[in-house]
Amino acid sequence: MGSLEQTVHSTGHHGPASGITRWLYTTNHKDIGTLYLIFSLTMFFIGGCMALTIRAELFQPGLQLVRPEFFNQMTTSHGLIMVFGAVMPAFVGLANWLIPMMIGAPDMALPRMNNWSFWILPFAFFMMLSTLLMEGGGPNFGWTFYAPLSTTYAPPSVTFFIFAVHMMGISSIMGAINVIATILNMRTPGMKLMDMPLFVWTWLITAFLLIAVMPVLAGVVTMMLMDIHFGTSFFDAAGGGDPVLFQHVFWFFGHPEVYIMILPAFGVVSEIIPTFARKRLFGYTSMVYATASIAILSFIVWAHHMFAVGMPLAGELFFMYTTMLIAVPTGVKVFNWVATMFRGSMTFETPMLFALAFVVLFTIGGFSGLMLAIAPADFQYHDTYFVVAHFHYVLVPGSVFAIMAAAYFWLPKWTGHMYNESMGKLHFWLSFIGVNVTFFPMHFLGLAGMPRRIPDYALQFADFNMVATFGAFLFGFSQLLFVYNVISCIRSGKQATDKVWEGSHGLEWTLPSPPPYHSFTEPPVFKHPYKENG
Repeated sequence: MGSLEQTVHSTGHHGPASGITRWLYTTNHKDIGTLYLIFSLTMFFIGGCMALTIRAELFQPGLQLVRPEFFNQMTTSHGLIMVFGAVMPAFVGLANWLIPMMIGAPDMALPRMNNWSFWILPFAFFMMLSTLLMEGGGPNFGWTFYAPLSTTYAPPSVTFFIFAVHMMGISSIMGAINVIATILNMRTPGMKLMDMPLFVWTWLITAFLLIAVMPVLAGVVTMMLMDIHFGTSFFDAAGGGDPVLFQHVFWFFGHPEVYIMILPAFGVVSEIIPTFARKRLFGYTSMVYATASIAILSFIVWAHHMFAVGMPLAGELFFMYTTMLIAVPTGVKVFNWVATMFRGSMTFETPMLFALAFVVLFTIGGFSGLMLAIAPADFQYHDTYFVVAHFHYVLVPGSVFAIMAAAYFWLPKWTGHMYNESMGKLHFWLSFIGVNVTFFPMHFLGLAGMPRRIPDYALQFADFNMVATFGAFLFGFSQLLFVYNVISCIRSGKQATDKVWEGSHGLEWTLPSPPPYHSFTEPPVFKHPYKENG
């Protein structure tokens, strides 16, 4: 194995090409990971501007800034871009950068497909954004694109939207195949599956989820396309179809999708907390089983999004109980993170702060999710701002904070330079305050009955909306600090050591900072971090 690898690397070129062709034609996992992360950051800011448009409109009751039709386009595009353009590509970028380095592989298993799976994404999202400039405007039916709003009553640009979703799905499936092939075939000798870092485990399970559910999304948008252009009636009651069928098929994709967005975040936090607690992760095996349990359960809970459509009582009870069951493996994870920190020698650098905020705020999101799981209560909460609060508590302090924690944690390894720690802490505190000021009042709005996706509202909701808008602008603008910190780190940060953090362990920390163009020219010797004799 070693001699073969050496032959390959002595004949191949060692450094990257120069100029733009390096990025267009690259098959190097680090370059592609960087492209994903830059694309994701760009989309975060585009989606964030849409969110701030929404919040500015809701600053006071009455119509302030935009027309209601445009408001609906903003809510739809914000959701689609943040989910498919920002959070998912960010985690794929982290996977590309880290998985080969963590398992001792020279690169991803399928490097050309890796390049292709990235480069179709900018075209997909360019197409999705271009719909905003078309006649009739962009998609205006919410990110869940329920029929018949997305079929019978949709603007003409919906066809472009469908094509963009197809391309995004193709990218995800190719990326997932690549991750699975890499993890199963390219681990360094001696590293068994149960020796892998948890980030690698969570991504392996996430990749199987992606392969399972992306074709379902492709199927449902193809059925939409048929209803719009080819005279079928899948979702049209007048032709014998059923709009509720759309919801069943969409959420069969959509619920595993939200776990696709959170499982890699669990992996990131499971790497960071042991490092800064300077202890081994408590309950590694149970963490792996909990992750797998969450993935399996995610396929049998989809109709909890649909308690209000008039399901049979047996269905409501089944989905209510299975949804509550997911709290068990999630609770195991939270317990293990807390137990890892218990009596550890903790220090609170920026990545640890984001990871701690993740644990606390994600748990709040989990509790509001349990409230939504109770079918009779959900009749009150359904389609109110309570759901918006729940979803954003899971995704912003959940997925987004984990992405930021990962960026701060591995940035010195990637760039070879340290970021500014005090600026990182300032960014954390502004983000932490901003997120809570934005989304916590939404719980109260929802309990008081304010519906989602509306540009105008009754006077009684004015105060909390004003508070939420202040929080949103604070959170949005504090992200500029993050960009500034990353750029100044790359340009002029002080030199980072190979093992950046005192408590870190894992193969990526055995590489120099920054790592060479080809991480491991021959498989590294794997010694188990917690076993004396490897």
